[in-house]
Amino acid sequence: MKRFTSTCIAAGLLAGVLGTAQAVPVTFIELTGAVGGVPAGTGVFKADLSVAGLGNMASITIRDSNSGVGGAGGQFSGFDLDGIKLSTTDCATAACADAAVGLSVFDFLAGTIFAPGAQRAPADPKLFGTGPGGNTVDDAVARLALFDGNASTITPDGFISLGDGGVLSFNLTSLVSTAGLFLYIGEVGNNGEVASSDITISDNRVPVPSTLALAGLALVLLQRKRAAT
Repeated sequence: MKRFTSTCIAAGLLAGVLGTAQAVPVTFIELTGAVGGVPAGTGVFKADLSVAGLGNMASITIRDSNSGVGGAGGQFSGFDLDGIKLSTTDCATAACADAAVGLSVFDFLAGTIFAPGAQRAPADPKLFGTGPGGNTVDDAVARLALFDGNASTITPDGFISLGDGGVLSFNLTSLVSTAGLFLYIGEVGNNGEVASSDITISDNRVPVPSTLALAGLALVLLQRKRAAT
């Protein structure tokens, strides 16, 4: 029977977290028209993933541009994400993307990893659409499976604000082929944040912060072991 020491286990964990993942940027075009709640001010953008150069994907990451573009300050700072969808339907209009059948590969509760960005003054306790601590997604408010955001700071609903420099990742529930697949992103207010943001797809899952911390501990253990020999 093989025996695995704690160092071997740590090395395996570190290799899994810091392995050979490939992440590639995707290019979007804006579709005509707008969708959303009241008022309906969500612009929808499409990326053809079949030309992205990645055969299969396990995660999607959106990084706010940190340019100060978009949003209205405070809890609405940064890129306001109305919804996200993967579909084999090739749309030319926002209404088509809204109605298109999406793949059931998102888990908007356990499958999201959020690092909130900064707020512009005057700051609020947390960004809009986030959980109690401000570092998770409150999907009861954000409803990221739908393009239904109210483009209003008076009666906001149906989206999440990332903050300036915020990062939101989606670990898909299964590995998905990019062949014939389109990614749709809804931006509340349609004020240019999608065009300037960094949006990538990866063939590996994004590690949760606790896993990263454990990987860091594993690296320390490995370094100490090597130093002692």
